[in-house]
Amino acid sequence: MRLYDTLTREVEDLPPPPGPVRIYYCGPTVYQRIHVGNGYAVAVIPLWLKRWLELRGYDTTLVVNITDVNDKIYDAAPGRSAQLAADATRWYLEDTDDLGLGRPDFEPRATETIPEILALIEELVGLGLAYQANGDVYFRVARFPEYGRLSRQRPDEVQEQEPNPLKEDPRDFALWKANKPGEDTWWDSPWGHGRPGWHIECSAMAEKFLGPSFEIHGGGLDLVFPHHEDEIAQSRGAGRVFARLWMHNGLLRFSGEEMHKSIGNVVTVRDALDRWGRETLLVFFLTGHWRKPLDFSEETLAAAAARAERFRDVFRGPSEPAPEAAWERFAAALDDDFNTPEALAVMHEWRDHDLLRRALDVFGLASLGMLPEAPPAIRELADRRQDARSQGDFDEADRLRRELEAAGWEARDAPDGYRLVPR
Repeated sequence: MRLYDTLTREVEDLPPPPGPVRIYYCGPTVYQRIHVGNGYAVAVIPLWLKRWLELRGYDTTLVVNITDVNDKIYDAAPGRSAQLAADATRWYLEDTDDLGLGRPDFEPRATETIPEILALIEELVGLGLAYQANGDVYFRVARFPEYGRLSRQRPDEVQEQEPNPLKEDPRDFALWKANKPGEDTWWDSPWGHGRPGWHIECSAMAEKFLGPSFEIHGGGLDLVFPHHEDEIAQSRGAGRVFARLWMHNGLLRFSGEEMHKSIGNVVTVRDALDRWGRETLLVFFLTGHWRKPLDFSEETLAAAAARAERFRDVFRGPSEPAPEAAWERFAAALDDDFNTPEALAVMHEWRDHDLLRRALDVFGLASLGMLPEAPPAIRELADRRQDARSQGDFDEADRLRRELEAAGWEARDAPDGYRLVPR
């Protein structure tokens, strides 16, 4: 299996099965309902990748964190950030459960990892890589020579992330933030009451669940800088190998613009599920390569719904043997940088029910091949139609056919009699 690595700008080989392959994916910051772009990044791509790796024989561990303490949460709910984070975490779990792809192996919350975060900050301070400034603690960017390598920035090009005149260097970023008036969530620390910075949370959670070295770190393309650049500096500065490969998915575009909660051009996962259903939404996600932009619109979702219906039509007809090496072509597409559009094209060529259902199951779509069973009253109508045909009473057969259609069913003739399929 090969995946594109943002750090090397090359498609890199994973170790052969059984690996292990340990994956850390940056999850949501919980201050409102998750939007479809974020859902694609944190609840679809990593779960699909895990399912495929396990099918290929890999020992796979997936961690997707929940950022439940963050400036955005404080800003969204002054004085009640903890309650908002709890509510939004519940919404996130409910909405992504309805995608039907299962859960990651671990879903740590930043608020549950404070001891590990404090220990890592203290270690960085002890190494001279971090310093205190009036209750805040900052990482010394100048002491990590590789800073900027992931985002392809020279150290002198890096812009200031959080202005503070007390910082030694404008590029330095916060590991710990002193408690401010109105902030209702804080912890004791060697530097006073406060809470962690965003970047140190992920470094600590990744190490806690995957160890000091693991195979893949993923997230949206918008996280390359500063979030992932800062994670690398912290963790490798503290002597950890940290992630060996960095995968960054392309962003969903809505009306030609990237979808972001911060600018308000979003469609939530809940709204998309209610409007289109999980099968159409998942087929839509399949149409885009994971590291390329994907346009979300009425037109692209309607096209995905039509694709889903084409799969259902395959199962409404008789099963036909797949071409030779059909599965191998499908597997080759996913093994080569997890190319889901190519895998989707291969699946559309098949009429083999068992093979198609097996492939769709990788993406949580085996339900497309599970047609509803006709109720007894419908089967009775179909039997009567069949009897009328066998007796040459075609007027009665046509009348019963129309009655079946009015009830939402179709009796398709088959060598062994007929097959009932929903219309």
